[in-house]
Amino acid sequence: MDLSSEQIAELRELAGSRHVPAVVALRARVVLWSAEGRRRKDIAELAGVAPLTVDRCKSRYAERGVAGLEDKRRGGPRTQVPPRTRARVIALTRMSPPVDSGLSHWSTRSLADHLKRREGISVSWHYVARVWREENLKPHRSGTFKISKDPAFAEKVADIVGLYLAPPGGAVVLSVDEKTQVQALDRTQPVLPVAFAATEQRTHDYVRHGTTNLFAALNVTTGEVLGECKPSRNGANFLAFLKKAVKPHAGKEIHVVLDNLSTHTTPDVKAWLAKNPHVHFHFTPVGSSWLNQIVRHESRLRRADSPKEDRLMSKV
Repeated sequence: MDLSSEQIAELRELAGSRHVPAVVALRARVVLWSAEGRRRKDIAELAGVAPLTVDRCKSRYAERGVAGLEDKRRGGPRTQVPPRTRARVIALTRMSPPVDSGLSHWSTRSLADHLKRREGISVSWHYVARVWREENLKPHRSGTFKISKDPAFAEKVADIVGLYLAPPGGAVVLSVDEKTQVQALDRTQPVLPVAFAATEQRTHDYVRHGTTNLFAALNVTTGEVLGECKPSRNGANFLAFLKKAVKPHAGKEIHVVLDNLSTHTTPDVKAWLAKNPHVHFHFTPVGSSWLNQIVRHESRLRRADSPKEDRLMSKV
């Protein structure tokens, strides 16, 4: 293989360069060895390649020069998705699918298909999934709501929220409720605490100790919670707990926020209220017990799978 002095200099520079892939430098050496008159078999042994590879390197250099020693680029360059397309994916995700689609919520595939058919925007469902992850979008999730039918809903909400924000004359506001049928559980083995590279662990099995009824009162101003367990929920047990809850606040006006359970308006409770005019009941609207602040505290007891729930139930 005959090469000019310029070609030899160029190949030598390429073979010793640190700025080209190793395979390109190797192919340059193969061509140089061939120009030196070495046998095909010896070149293959020196380069650690098959004899057919030696022939291929020589032919590619003869056809295209140094450019023939480089690998051909596979496929075209990756096209960047325009920002407008990403914005459209986010906007559609935050809206309900069209009524004629028959969908209750988007999936990555249905959204990608909708964009292609309706708007001429071609993106893969993988791209839609990546945008959802980056934007923390979860269109598959759903929540619940309930509309109260209480005719005095607005008035009761204004009354209770007003107590929370500005108690009249520095009065005490107690949020009272009962959590019924609380399961008293205990794990069969002690909880293993957090250790290096290990999370807190507990046994999956547990021992039941029956159920109980938790009466709780939250001081809205201080955040202090008074709790007491009773074997049953009735008017007598509620009144006994109520007396205990208001006792530390003797001599003050006390406003108690309650829901509409019948145990809160028994004759004994009404008679006690008549004898204690400094205690005032405020009932949440029908179907709106969420307005009672103590309910937020009790919601932690409903998460039965959490470590905190195990500790709370074992104490109960």
